[in-house]
Amino acid sequence: MRTENPDRPAAADAPKDLRAWLAHLAERGKLAVAREGVELADELAAVSKRLERDRAVLFPKPGGHDIPVIANLFVARDWVAASIGVGAEQLLARFLAAAREPLPSREVSSGPVQEIVHNEVDLLRQLPIPKHNERDSGPYITAGLLIARNPRNGIQNVSIHRCQISGPNRIGVLLLPRHTLSYFRMAEEAGEALEIAIVIGVHPALLLASQAIAALDEDEMGIAGALLGQPINVVKCKTNSVRVPAQAEIVIEGRILPRVREPEGPFGEFPQYYGPRANREVIEVDAVTHRARPIYHTIVGGGYEHLILGAVPREATLLQHLRRSFPNVLDVRLPRGGTCRYHLAVKIDKTSDGEPKNIIMCAFGAHYDIKQVVVVDKDVNIDDSEEIEWAIATRFQADRDLLIVSGALGSKLDPTTRDGISAKMGLDATVPVDAPELDFKRIHVKGEEQVDLAHTLQKNPAPALSRVLVRDAP
Repeated sequence: MRTENPDRPAAADAPKDLRAWLAHLAERGKLAVAREGVELADELAAVSKRLERDRAVLFPKPGGHDIPVIANLFVARDWVAASIGVGAEQLLARFLAAAREPLPSREVSSGPVQEIVHNEVDLLRQLPIPKHNERDSGPYITAGLLIARNPRNGIQNVSIHRCQISGPNRIGVLLLPRHTLSYFRMAEEAGEALEIAIVIGVHPALLLASQAIAALDEDEMGIAGALLGQPINVVKCKTNSVRVPAQAEIVIEGRILPRVREPEGPFGEFPQYYGPRANREVIEVDAVTHRARPIYHTIVGGGYEHLILGAVPREATLLQHLRRSFPNVLDVRLPRGGTCRYHLAVKIDKTSDGEPKNIIMCAFGAHYDIKQVVVVDKDVNIDDSEEIEWAIATRFQADRDLLIVSGALGSKLDPTTRDGISAKMGLDATVPVDAPELDFKRIHVKGEEQVDLAHTLQKNPAPALSRVLVRDAP
């Protein structure tokens, strides 16, 4: 997998908002700018996809809108780390530390996100909302933080949901069985709407924190503050009691309506398939606020930014979960080939046979999305899919090293499941503890790491090649 490091800043100098992150990328040649007027339907997503492994991209006046659109905030793990001022090798540890010691947000009286207020709402006229994949049902908000308050105690939750524009002030939203849905059910049981806000255009740390596998009533805004080393300033919405980041670009204020369901979907999801059309919950929008000159962030459904954004917080949480029972777990990775959700690689310092299978079972219990776990030894690079495949090829035998669990809960977005019921597979690709050393000793060429190619190779090889390749006279 290609990874480019845009010269990470020191932690103290990490960008403090979205605009600072974009400036950081631009200074390092990692921010492309498209021509004006790129179409919001399909074309904007097509350009973003072509650049998703290389550069972020800014779209001025997309579809004739004055508000520019930004995509591809993350093209590699190194970028995620750089956005919070650490190296890639420190990324999971930094996230875990932030989750352990969050910094509660700090309420302020005003902020740039409320410089402009629209009480008359027409979402597609006021915001440049793109349509991404070919069979998507229409324009979708894909990078909006949906902030909801527990209707019983006021504690907030931050998450990302796919949001279909269904009318000028109406949004269809997919609520999976997580915390926002729990809050909505509390409100709906009382016959009330759930007050929410959708926040668009924030520092990458808030996007990361929104994906943390946290307990109910753990406010992810505090994790974001800890990632940045300072509390997130928040302001109260104009039409409800939700608190939103004061430095954000755009906020959509609204309510999830009780006992109302309307068609939503299809939509291109992270498995690179379409989530189906069905009756979903509905948001009625009451107001839109934004900066005087806002920037709109979009994430192409199923694209690399979508995958990596979900992967890093999940990896950190999975690593913490496994280490509670197995301190010899060294690292974990959700590889792109497994959609950064379904496949997990676990690196361990093995101490006993049988232990990898226990680790596999623990991983299955950590998150229902996981359907395949591969456990490897500490000499395997889990960032390299070829290394993982090599470990399976040379250290795994299906009749003794394979674990299969049937009839377990999986992801409903996995088209191979039956209404979310899935099989799980674990592979122990580790060396037996009592194996003779040479049986599994990896080959190595002495001195390979010390070779200086600049010193060893000729700068102009043509003369030497001509001497070697000259033909003998017939």
